[in-house]
Amino acid sequence: MYYTDLDTPSLLIDEQKLRKNLADMQAYADEHHVNLRPHTKTHKMPAIAQMQMEQGACGIAVAKVGEAEEMAKAGLRDILIANEIVGVLKWKRIAALAKAGCQISFGVDAPCQVTGAEAVFAEAGVTVSVQIEIEVGEERSGIIDDKDFLALLATIRSCPHIRFKGLFSHDGNTYRAKDLDECKALAASAQKRTVHFADLAHEQGMDCEVVSYGATPTFMNHIDILPGITELRPGTYVLMDAAQGHAIQDWSRCAATVLATVISKPTAVRTILDVGAKGLTKETRTEGICSTKGMGILYEYPEVSIDALFDEHAIILNRDFHDRVEIGDKVRIIPVHICPVCNLYDEAALLDGEEVKAILPISCRGKIQ
Repeated sequence: MYYTDLDTPSLLIDEQKLRKNLADMQAYADEHHVNLRPHTKTHKMPAIAQMQMEQGACGIAVAKVGEAEEMAKAGLRDILIANEIVGVLKWKRIAALAKAGCQISFGVDAPCQVTGAEAVFAEAGVTVSVQIEIEVGEERSGIIDDKDFLALLATIRSCPHIRFKGLFSHDGNTYRAKDLDECKALAASAQKRTVHFADLAHEQGMDCEVVSYGATPTFMNHIDILPGITELRPGTYVLMDAAQGHAIQDWSRCAATVLATVISKPTAVRTILDVGAKGLTKETRTEGICSTKGMGILYEYPEVSIDALFDEHAIILNRDFHDRVEIGDKVRIIPVHICPVCNLYDEAALLDGEEVKAILPISCRGKIQ
């Protein structure tokens, strides 16, 4: 079957581009003598996670406990939940994963997260690893001050069912860098800050087994990795998207597209497709190296972007595009941000050229708890 025979909207993945992205990122990690732990929140597919492991990844990262459970069911055994985990119900699920033989760890940035988990793990009779998140400029979660880091280390040391594994950080602020030079500067600053806390842990007699760092714009631009970083944790690189394509000025790496049908041409300019916010999201990137026009780029017409999205409709205001397509034609869209788009589909079609080679279940879709 050819991809044009699929109903729309459908999520498509070009296998050749996918495998090139996998191989190139693994080669980049190997070149810098660090481990690669891909963040699978991007694709949410155990089949692709297995491909990443086969390329040489040391394990995987996920965002939620539910994603970890699905990946573990599929045989992925070394998993970092790169997020702060709070709540007895979630800690019990993590304990169950550990009891089942999964090498699981999760993020913390406050003592109460550790003491709460300690009580649950003590009752379950398991020891689980944690990694402290370091805030490096994204202004999201993570430790900021040295004194808070030291207090958190002391709390971990006092909990016999909590094992300190190391640190992780995410320089998502590189997405907003105005150019490559600023991206490099932000990346260097983020790495230095992460390594600073690893050194601080060493001074306290708590050496880091893992110092995990990363964001796709950093690595896709082949920025140097500083001594002290032991692990890279990119996510979007595997499929790429329009924003990441702008960051490296290469849209040929975009492996994922959404197939849609032209369903209406109500004016001499307006064209309407049968995919809207429920199949693309309304996400935009409006600043920095990831800045992207509109809400999606037309794969076959890269000069054309989506101007507006309703729940079930994409609106394109481009006379040339309008005149070149007919109602019933199918077109492909490169999403602005692929991670939330994957979460909107039950499955993806893996393509060998124009032929559908396999249908991949998106097993972690909706696993947001």
